[in-house]
Amino acid sequence: MEKSVEEHLFSGEREAQIQAATQLANLTSKQRHKLAERGVIVPLISMLHSQNYEAIEAALFALLGLAFGSERSKCRIVKSGAVPVLLNLLQCQNKSLMELSVAAMLTLSSCKANKLPIASSGTIEILVEFLNEYYGNDNDDNKNSSISMQAKLDAISTLHNLSTCHQIIPSFVSSGLVFSLLQIIHDTEKSSDLVNKAIALLEDVVSLSENALQQTAGTSCAIRSLVETIEEGSPQCREHAVRILLFICQSCRETYRVLILREGVMPGLLQLSVDGTWRARNTARELLLLLRDCSNYNLRNQQSNHELIEQIMQEIDAEEDRVVDTTTLRLVEEMIAKLST
Repeated sequence: MEKSVEEHLFSGEREAQIQAATQLANLTSKQRHKLAERGVIVPLISMLHSQNYEAIEAALFALLGLAFGSERSKCRIVKSGAVPVLLNLLQCQNKSLMELSVAAMLTLSSCKANKLPIASSGTIEILVEFLNEYYGNDNDDNKNSSISMQAKLDAISTLHNLSTCHQIIPSFVSSGLVFSLLQIIHDTEKSSDLVNKAIALLEDVVSLSENALQQTAGTSCAIRSLVETIEEGSPQCREHAVRILLFICQSCRETYRVLILREGVMPGLLQLSVDGTWRARNTARELLLLLRDCSNYNLRNQQSNHELIEQIMQEIDAEEDRVVDTTTLRLVEEMIAKLST
């Protein structure tokens, strides 16, 4: 079958190519890799240019099969000119082809050698446009709901893959990605997989780019959305949210301390310092110290846990616009007990 698949792909006869591309999925991994070595990627990419839906779909599945488990095949696919064609398909109006295209882009972007070539083809801008158009709730009775949640997750995961190449980060900032991610975080259920992916990517970007951090801090409702995520998100979402708030506050404490406190961060932050992940607990405690109304932030490592609690209580008492309810006091008690063990 391996030889037959190769011959039919190179035959140029459309029906034979479709059949061969479909059969490729039934071959072993070793057989697929041999076919890639013998150049079948070229006719498969040629099939992507056709106006035949069945041919495009068969070629996409075949290329995914060739890429799976083979870094060399992923590189060959990109070098053979797949990325521009995939981006065109990502902007077509066919749901299945769009979803297969973004899945292929995710697979190809996992290869380190492919990251810069993929980014330089305009992928970031097109994926941001894709997210802007299709981030909406799947239950909405509109165009947004025509794209599966998996496709949205794949789009963000592709960008996440690309973000590990730090040379690409400026393109993320200029593409409007920060605003798109904040929109997703603001409008979507905070414990959802989509928010988890979006806020993880946002943390990565703001940790590497001062411009991205400024965009985040300066976006309306961004701080509120992050505070809500600390209160309502999954453990992972809460961890990313508190890290971003810490970055924001560290960037200009005089400006952002009051803004963060005004959004009612204290109860969620106290709770997170008690029952968050290890990383979230440490970050929450660091942010609590930074939110104190005094200038000794740099001395935080010299302070005991009980001194920290006392300072938190003083901060709560100092907030003239708030009424400290029994829930907040209970959280402080729990935190004291936790830190004392």
